[in-house]
Amino acid sequence: MRKPGTSRKPGTPRKASSSRGPNTSGGPGTSRRPSRRAVVWFTGVCVALAALVVTGVTMVSHRTSEAEVASLDGHPVTRDELLFHMRRLAPTVQNELRNKYHLRGATDWNAKAGDKTALQRLKTRALDEIWRDKTTLVLAKEHGLIDSVDHADFLAELAEENESRAKAIAAGRTVYGVARFSPEEYYTHRLTELTTSLKKRLSADAGDPLRVTDADVRRAFDADRDDWSANATTYRYSQLVVPVPAGASADYAARLQRRVTAAGHLEAVAAGEPGAKLTTGTYDGSGSTGLNAHDQDLMAVLGKLKPGRISAPVTGTGQITYYELDGKNVDEDKAFADYSQRIRQSLVEEKFNQYLQRRVDTSDIDINASAVDAINAEDVQQ
Repeated sequence: MRKPGTSRKPGTPRKASSSRGPNTSGGPGTSRRPSRRAVVWFTGVCVALAALVVTGVTMVSHRTSEAEVASLDGHPVTRDELLFHMRRLAPTVQNELRNKYHLRGATDWNAKAGDKTALQRLKTRALDEIWRDKTTLVLAKEHGLIDSVDHADFLAELAEENESRAKAIAAGRTVYGVARFSPEEYYTHRLTELTTSLKKRLSADAGDPLRVTDADVRRAFDADRDDWSANATTYRYSQLVVPVPAGASADYAARLQRRVTAAGHLEAVAAGEPGAKLTTGTYDGSGSTGLNAHDQDLMAVLGKLKPGRISAPVTGTGQITYYELDGKNVDEDKAFADYSQRIRQSLVEEKFNQYLQRRVDTSDIDINASAVDAINAEDVQQ
């Protein structure tokens, strides 16, 4: 723009200015140094272009990581989210494939394991877990337990939690659990807490989908009375300890077993076995002694016997032991009181699994197959 007062009429020749300095312009072929304004302008353009390039790369990288590879009832599943689950489940899938297909060495994710590659199996496993976990998160959001089901918000919540723990530790306050969660640890911790809260909320009142009545608990107890009564059962038993003679033949144990089977009762065997010792005793399954190793082993044997039956031989150092269950008494009222809460929890767990699966089965699931297929083994191993 021209400065005010310097305009002239058209056709009027421009007068030479006496204040103008000598002409420093060179002739043809000579260069002129750029002005300071041009340098500043050019530098600014370069900086702006560099910023645009960086921003563009960042935006492309962000869009790539946040690219939607699937959705559940309109809730997106991002590429980063799928990779998080694939990396988390990779060790489990590796072990399963090794056991099933007898694989050795490092897992080749691109190699076939049955009719699919190991990587395809991992993707399927991760997506199956996402449908279930995402449905749990959707339920939690519907019941006001969380604000978002998005993976990016989970990572933000993780960062906030770790920052809070770090500040508490620095201030000398008590922090329960780990000082800093890994993403995998926090995911499991958060999902477990939300699942527990959902079970309580969905089973609290009559008509709730996970509601379990006292009658339901009683029916479950009666259906598996023996299993639920172990801690309220008193066992009467006989124990026969037979020392293995020095230099006994290799088939000594087998011949002893035939004699025990033929006799039918341990008392009839004891008199004919040199050095054999027959004792009787009782075992109260509800006793605190059940915590020690001997009583755990004893319970494992007696709990499988019916009255009048003899156990399989228990081989020890230099001896063979048999047990015979002489009888047992069950305090059903005590058993029901001891186990009713555990039965209720197991029924709620069963109902929750069924309820969640129904939600998954009726969900609108969409998969971008090309985006999922684009994930390769190198992505998982990063």
